[in-house]
Amino acid sequence: MYLSGDSTQILTQLTSYAPDTDPVETDEWQQSLDALIQERGTERAQFIMRSLLQRAGAQSVGVPMVTTTDYVNTIPADQEPQFPGNEEIERKYRTWLRWNAAVMVHRAQAPGIGVGGHISTYAGAATLYEVGFNHFFRGKDHPGGGDQVFFQGHASPGMYARAFMEGRLSEEDLDGFRQEKSKAGHALSSYPHPRLMPTFWEFPTVSMGIGPMNAIYQAQSNRYLHHRGIKDTSDQQVWAFLGDGEMDEPESRGLLQLAANDKLDNLNFVINCNLQRLDGPVRGNGKIVQELEAFFRGAGWNVIKVLWGREWDALLAKDEDGSLVKVMNTTVDGDYQTYKAESGGFVREHFFGQTPATKDLVADLSDDQIWNLKRGGHDYNKVYAAYKAATEFKGKPTVILAHTVKGYGLGTHFEARNATHQMKKLTLQDLKDFRDLLRLPISDEVLEKDPYRPPYYHPGMDAPEIKYLMERRAALGGFVPERRSTHAPVTLPAEKSYEMANRGSGKQQAATTMAFVRLLKDLMRDKDFGNRIVPIIPDEARTFGIDAFFPTAKIYNPNGQNYLSVDRDLVLAYKESISGQIVHAGINEAGSVAAFTAAGTAYATHGQPLIPIYVFYSMFGFQRTGDSFWAAADQMTRGFIIGATAGRTTLTGEGLQHADGHSPILAATNPAVVSYDPAYGYEIGVIMKAGLERMYGPDSTDPNVMYYLTVYNEPITQPAAPAEIDVEGITRGIYLLAPATVDGPRTQLLASGVSVPWALEAQRILAADWGVSADVWSVTSWTELRRDGLAAEEDAFLNPGAPARVPYITAKLAGATGPVVAVTDYMKAVPDQVRQFVPNEFATLGADGFGFSDTRQAARRFFKIDTHSIVVRALEMLARRGEVDAGAPAAAIEKYRLHDVNAGTTGSAGGDS
Repeated sequence: MYLSGDSTQILTQLTSYAPDTDPVETDEWQQSLDALIQERGTERAQFIMRSLLQRAGAQSVGVPMVTTTDYVNTIPADQEPQFPGNEEIERKYRTWLRWNAAVMVHRAQAPGIGVGGHISTYAGAATLYEVGFNHFFRGKDHPGGGDQVFFQGHASPGMYARAFMEGRLSEEDLDGFRQEKSKAGHALSSYPHPRLMPTFWEFPTVSMGIGPMNAIYQAQSNRYLHHRGIKDTSDQQVWAFLGDGEMDEPESRGLLQLAANDKLDNLNFVINCNLQRLDGPVRGNGKIVQELEAFFRGAGWNVIKVLWGREWDALLAKDEDGSLVKVMNTTVDGDYQTYKAESGGFVREHFFGQTPATKDLVADLSDDQIWNLKRGGHDYNKVYAAYKAATEFKGKPTVILAHTVKGYGLGTHFEARNATHQMKKLTLQDLKDFRDLLRLPISDEVLEKDPYRPPYYHPGMDAPEIKYLMERRAALGGFVPERRSTHAPVTLPAEKSYEMANRGSGKQQAATTMAFVRLLKDLMRDKDFGNRIVPIIPDEARTFGIDAFFPTAKIYNPNGQNYLSVDRDLVLAYKESISGQIVHAGINEAGSVAAFTAAGTAYATHGQPLIPIYVFYSMFGFQRTGDSFWAAADQMTRGFIIGATAGRTTLTGEGLQHADGHSPILAATNPAVVSYDPAYGYEIGVIMKAGLERMYGPDSTDPNVMYYLTVYNEPITQPAAPAEIDVEGITRGIYLLAPATVDGPRTQLLASGVSVPWALEAQRILAADWGVSADVWSVTSWTELRRDGLAAEEDAFLNPGAPARVPYITAKLAGATGPVVAVTDYMKAVPDQVRQFVPNEFATLGADGFGFSDTRQAARRFFKIDTHSIVVRALEMLARRGEVDAGAPAAAIEKYRLHDVNAGTTGSAGGDS
């Protein structure tokens, strides 16, 4: 059991809770177990122990759950499979890989460059990767479809070094590390970035914590594809290489239960336990391996520990009284780190010297032999055994906890040092020592000639070692990592799928959330397209009206539905199915984005396009999971993100933490997100059709985007699409919705989303009460208008003397005279995005500050964004221009009681969709 805070804590402690009343009998039982192990082996002993535990439980004998085991390898030496490769050859070219990875980073620190990089992570993890590359990671040409591998971000130099040995990268490419513009055409991104290297990397992982989460949902998505009959993924594995320090991120551990509940035995975590964070030890006073073992086992995972290399097997076999295992158990991580930064003599004195028995165990070993007692993560046999066991284990995901040394082999300046993560280059002596350790044919003279540019090493593609390396990759289905973007053809929805959206709601009222759901239903019904849609929801389907899909599309559950549903007799009963289409992530926005990312990149990972449509409370989207959306952009995810119950004043009863007044601004910070704030169902239809054509249409030049649409829960009358619908205006961001109907002083009202009906009412009041002529414009995307305007400015800046392109909004408003009043249900910064591109006098009305609970009418009056506020603001601007009576604004304030929150009339009561 794990007792936090105690430096001697992580022991099994199964017998420490009670005294031994009969030591002789206890010894007899233990001797019987020892004899069984000696005669029949550990595998038979495991079965006997499991059967006894099961019998004890049946007899109500209380036996505590064993969440941690002793600090030794999970797989006993006698159960290790024979290593199938040529270890000598593999070790030889592994030394070349390690040299080239370090040299690449070192050369990037030459004077005048100094772009950074990390040497130590890959140095310590090379064996973990190489066993995978040589024997487990299947490429995309493998008959089973290939594996998905999430590489540890800081280990990227090692992947580049391997690609160099494979002939995929040149020396010039390696010298372009972290110089993506200055070495364009021969540049390597700092970390795994698919967007920057779209044919090489598949998964972005260096925003720590997101890799583990995305790997879990990638494994689930593989099963989803299989169970829905879209692709056979039964022979594909997902590997995630992680750091022990990374496991402190909440996202790293927070979704482990999904993998266990879904029985994702196609998922393998490999945690590189070098016991170090970026600044120091992960658990200096504790044992991170034991902590993680308990955590993962408690979450329902299969746990394999790879702690000690083969050199320890003989010592452990001689450890008859358990003294060595006890020392291993009680030694804390801070000391283990120190041992690898010292010497064999230091280890003899401070580790083995803790008891007479352990000191005697190594009496015949020299200090060098003690120093060469490897940790398990550096031993081919031990790592191979763990990987093989992981891939063959059924019914649970597997985590492999591999004990390594950060900076392994780089010399005393690097190995296990607290600062090793920040160390970017080697001294001349470090280079010589590293070369000697690796036995490379590089002379002192070459190294001394230019210490900033030591040579890369490659023996040539005809060398037997390289031929072996290439043969292994060919047998496993090609290179890894590799990203391919070719995919099965997509038949886009027929025009009839959009008919209902264009028809409007007639005499009924419907919020834009419901208009969207009706459109989604029609898209899912399309016989050639609907099967590719993946609706993704957190635990809010009923809030959004998506519960109507439960009985037909059903909720995906790989275990089916093995219970009698409480609402089984209802029309909208909750139905789960192994072939269900809906991904219901529960109260779990982070997991929902991970599912969105996996589905939205299936076109590349599997060659089978899926259209994820993730619907969520708008407040809990980009604000809560913005980093995950950034990773989704890096991975070139395609799909639709729907921020429902949007706006600061529409969700009136929920209060501060539910009132979204800023998600369009947050979304605007992501270059891959195309944001819209539609007012009507027909606008939603136009936008989604354009989005699908951009993602999968034959003429698209920039398909790797995510469309963010904000929709509201306030019922309004949904108009039918105009006969002459301005498709370009809707998709580019602005169109004239309602021209003025009277002659008089002119003003322009720009509104988006739920505020468009307020502007239309303000148009009527301005005409009826004040004789003012107002045009109403629906601004579907403030952000896209701003991006277009900035692009026009950039073009003019770089092409002086050439005719300047006019921003779209400027061209649209050409001839639209009078001051502009811009209004939304968001903070003023949302419409202010376009201010510089509008030549007219410009005023913004917005809901700045925190939200609160009240009626819609009172909230809008408080923020001064309601209909009468629009009227007054327009009158003020016209009065300053002398176009209406100077006393009109004050008279309007008094007439409409603008300072009285109880006098507001804008909006309906309630919050139904």
